[in-house]
Amino acid sequence: MTLHDITTAVVYHSGHGHTKRMGEAAAEGAAASLIAIDDEGDIPDDGWETLDAAEAIIFGSPTYMGGPSWQFKKFADASSKPWFQDRWKNKIFGGFTNSASLNGDKLNTLQYFVLLAGQHGGLWVSLAIKPANLKASRRDDPNRMGSYIAPMAQSDADAAPGDMAEGDLETARLYGLRVAEIARRFAAGRSR
Repeated sequence: MTLHDITTAVVYHSGHGHTKRMGEAAAEGAAASLIAIDDEGDIPDDGWETLDAAEAIIFGSPTYMGGPSWQFKKFADASSKPWFQDRWKNKIFGGFTNSASLNGDKLNTLQYFVLLAGQHGGLWVSLAIKPANLKASRRDDPNRMGSYIAPMAQSDADAAPGDMAEGDLETARLYGLRVAEIARRFAAGRSR
């Protein structure tokens, strides 16, 4: 079984385009489908079908006011429909977030994702990239935010999405690859 045999979906809300770029990077690493949560907090009907069929789901949202955007929360509340039927039980889960501040309380958003995955009976994948925390470390090094739960990114409030740190995007790409690899291993173990 290869990574291309694993179906992964990245479902995200992006307010200004930065979180979208992280989603695209995670999707590249995981060879995943992208599902955008629109400005009203909705996804297309076929997005729900994609999520139900996926073996791995990666959540993404900017961190606003210490948590995920209201659009992501509306999506999360709507996921109670698959929850009632255990449609996401035993799936592999991950997530990522972005905010303008170095801290920005991004940890709360990631913890929200972990809890959402847990409510669905899913299995969370940690980041597993050592932090770039030496004097020689640069802004474009992977995991410069020093997260362990999942990728965090920092985008200056006045920066365009194209100005994002390449290290943050590489962190998301490597994480997408890890989520898909864990899902592949899990699926291979179930088929034995």
